[in-house]
Amino acid sequence: MVLSVQALDSGYRQTTVLKDINFEMKAGEIVGLIGLNGAGKSTLLKTILGLITPQKGQITIDGKSILDDHSQYAKHLAYIPETPVLYDELTLKDHLEMTALGYDIPMDEVMRRAEPLLKQFRLDKHLNWFPAYFSKGMKQKVMIICAFVTDADVLIIDEPFLGLDPLAMRHFTDLIRERAAAGSAILFTTHVLTIAESLCDYYLMLQAGELVATGDLESLQTQFNLPQADLETIYFAMTQTGGVASE
Repeated sequence: MVLSVQALDSGYRQTTVLKDINFEMKAGEIVGLIGLNGAGKSTLLKTILGLITPQKGQITIDGKSILDDHSQYAKHLAYIPETPVLYDELTLKDHLEMTALGYDIPMDEVMRRAEPLLKQFRLDKHLNWFPAYFSKGMKQKVMIICAFVTDADVLIIDEPFLGLDPLAMRHFTDLIRERAAAGSAILFTTHVLTIAESLCDYYLMLQAGELVATGDLESLQTQFNLPQADLETIYFAMTQTGGVASE
């Protein structure tokens, strides 16, 4: 397993947000983390990223936890947050250079990998631009490019389609499929359930900090006793019942 989350409790100070979370991801899998706002999705992603210390349980990537080697653990991960995080004093090219340094990848190799992505997202003429001149969608594209030029085994993506135009959304979903086909495990959250249904191998259904159902669409249909239902119907059933309908 590339990513393993076992018996995880996590939260903030004395507050436990996530309770007994267990799942694993194999190389090449695309997994959708689905739930209402406040269900604990971002808390789970931040805990995997090492931004929040677990209260209980263990997270490993390729069999090693963040406690074994923080630097190596971080290099196995790439993250695209819901809100782009860019440095005002750094150009687009500077952000790529910073990515190269952080992941120990030669800059010429990063630029070689970035070139088709820059053209695809129409940023190839903006390498010397500062973030102040970028729209939100352009900033999100910079985050996408910086993540996809790495060698990360696990990509963590939080609400990736916010701010993207339909063409960019299509390019991005194609990139996700290509990266998974190359062997990366990809975990992402989204409220665009039609895209999630078309992309994901399976789903983690999170409700009030607990995984109430996991599996592919057919498995979820069985667990919720909703034969032939699409992901959106299952999502609404989860939010109305607070759990699995068939239990």
